[in-house]
Amino acid sequence: MKGISQILSDEFSLSRQYSSNIIDLFEEGASVPFISRYRKENTGGMTDIQLRAFYERWQYLVELNKRRESILSALSKEMNVPEEIKQKIRNAISKTELEDIYAPYKKSRKSKMDDAVAKGLLPLAVALWQGKCLSDVAKVAIWCQQNTVNLDPKLALQGAQDILVEKISTDSDLLKVARQAMMKQGVITSRVLRGKKQEGEKFRDYFEYEEAVSKAVSHRLLALFRGKKENILKLGIVFKGHDDCPEFLYLPHLTKLFDNHQHSASLSAAQKSYIALAWRTKLQTKLETDVLAQLKEKAEEGAIQVFANNLEDLLMAAPAGAHRVIGVDPGFRNGVKLAVIDEQGNVLDHGVIYPHPPQKQVQAAQHKLCQMIKQHQVRWAAIGNGTASRETEALLKDLIATEALSCQAVVVSEAGASVYSASPIASTEFPDLDVTIRGAISIARRFQDPLAELVKIDPQAIGVGQYQHDIKVSALSTSLANVVEDCVNRVGVDINLASASLLSYVSGLTERIAHNIVAYRESKGRIESRSELKKVKGIGEKCFEQCAGFLRILNGKEPLDASGVHPESYDLVRSMATKLALSSRELLNNTAALQQLKTFAPSFQSAGNFTYSDILSELAKPGRDPRPEFAYAAFDQTIQSLDDLQEGMMLEGVVTNVAAFGAFVDLGVHQDGLIHISQLADRFVKDPRDLVRVGQVVKVMVLEVDVNRKRIALKAQGLS
Repeated sequence: MKGISQILSDEFSLSRQYSSNIIDLFEEGASVPFISRYRKENTGGMTDIQLRAFYERWQYLVELNKRRESILSALSKEMNVPEEIKQKIRNAISKTELEDIYAPYKKSRKSKMDDAVAKGLLPLAVALWQGKCLSDVAKVAIWCQQNTVNLDPKLALQGAQDILVEKISTDSDLLKVARQAMMKQGVITSRVLRGKKQEGEKFRDYFEYEEAVSKAVSHRLLALFRGKKENILKLGIVFKGHDDCPEFLYLPHLTKLFDNHQHSASLSAAQKSYIALAWRTKLQTKLETDVLAQLKEKAEEGAIQVFANNLEDLLMAAPAGAHRVIGVDPGFRNGVKLAVIDEQGNVLDHGVIYPHPPQKQVQAAQHKLCQMIKQHQVRWAAIGNGTASRETEALLKDLIATEALSCQAVVVSEAGASVYSASPIASTEFPDLDVTIRGAISIARRFQDPLAELVKIDPQAIGVGQYQHDIKVSALSTSLANVVEDCVNRVGVDINLASASLLSYVSGLTERIAHNIVAYRESKGRIESRSELKKVKGIGEKCFEQCAGFLRILNGKEPLDASGVHPESYDLVRSMATKLALSSRELLNNTAALQQLKTFAPSFQSAGNFTYSDILSELAKPGRDPRPEFAYAAFDQTIQSLDDLQEGMMLEGVVTNVAAFGAFVDLGVHQDGLIHISQLADRFVKDPRDLVRVGQVVKVMVLEVDVNRKRIALKAQGLS
């Protein structure tokens, strides 16, 4: 049996040394961002995505081995367990296979087979299987007399068949073959339950539905499983062209079902009939249940990946930057909430206006807005895209034009703002402010820096996934937390501005240590160097190693502290600078000097090629933000609702969600339109994310509008 390191080496096409290095680093507590960024020599340059996959597979194999040892320990106490079975357990490569092999020996509730064996019918089952007794009541009656079994022949025959069915249905090799066949050749079927058509109207596409299991995609599978969960649909797996028992179940090794020494090249007609009986009475239902569970797991994995991809795109969206912003949380009856923040996100002013029905205090609202914008020299007005957003946008743009204000208005996503405003984090940040004002602050801050603000919100509340309520919460939470961690560390964090929420996602830092950093910063006024972090309670050598490279200190004592160069490489950078008779500071942004250093690479071989190359890249653009340039959509002011849309219109919008079947786009009408994958380009598109990402501004043409069903079909323009 291969060891875990060798298995991972084979599966990930790595050298055995790299595989062992990565396992050692994980066992030492190193984070994925740290390993992918600062231990490339140990991994061969694996990315954070590859390392996440490696970690998950490693954990699976560790759990598999633990279960394997537990089973072998249990079997060592049992009599008459063949060595062949123990060897199969040692060689099992999946949890499913392991449990299949163990199932016949597992102590569980009493089965029909146990009852039949207790009545002395095992020899009859063997005789039936080996053809020494026919499956006939009269013949069984004779057998009972000859073997002094005092049972009704019909009951004896039924009991013996129960034994055969159980033995066949728990054969691990047969189960493996059958599952694989179902996944490759099976067809998933869906039928509406009687009397459920009206109630289940939204599932009408699946009332009479069939699709090859091998071609079923996650979003359709999740729709099917939701219909099943809501008692609208009945699902099944069938084999087309097999009226009774699929022929691939007639496996030659089953001739030795009761006797390993018995050998026959093929199954007898009687044996095939018993396999068919097992298929009808037990195997088909069991396998259908197993395969549907596998499909659900596969569908959930697909949905989680879509959610994770969209969240990453949203978190890595372009920041508007350090501007004065007025956050606008629109509403009708309860008014439009306002909050002005400065370049660092500090609250300067806040208030509420009532320009819309029922109050219609338009002049007072415009006066208040104008006053706040002028007084605080506001550069941007960020308007949440919820209720009354278009009306509020029109109000602001009219005011800006009329008063010639040096301010621009833009509609932004407000998903999750209400969740943040009522959260403990918001209560701690703004204990004296109303919940609604906190929402406006969140809208303004996420406009400045989406990543820094969105980390305060539960990722599941941001609304960039589908069927999230049908997915295992733990698996989704873990995946999304990993995405946030990777994004935060990819961008880096200004330690003198970051909130505890943002710091808690930095490699090596816990929530407690993040709060300790903020407390230390507030007591000192400012942290001047990375080395000063060691004075913070909870940051030891190991923690410092993991976090230091991702924390930035601008205008500090050490110029390299503003870059992504890890402190462990500072001496190397100084040696590089000395080689050119320069200081470390003089290397920053010095294209000519860095070009010279490329030729000196052999002189610094001890650093490793990956590390040396990364240092040169970082020195060229120290602390570079990997996020794109800021851009925003200009919504058509004549389009305020679905009723205003017409086929053929050319509009601009923002991508709000990307799924396997296409992309959803906000056009400013409170109902996202869909660009089906077939309408993304005039060519085949395998994955919509190859062309569009959440937060991207796109131009579209309206293909169709269904006001009753609230559906908008769109075609992308200029993406190919």
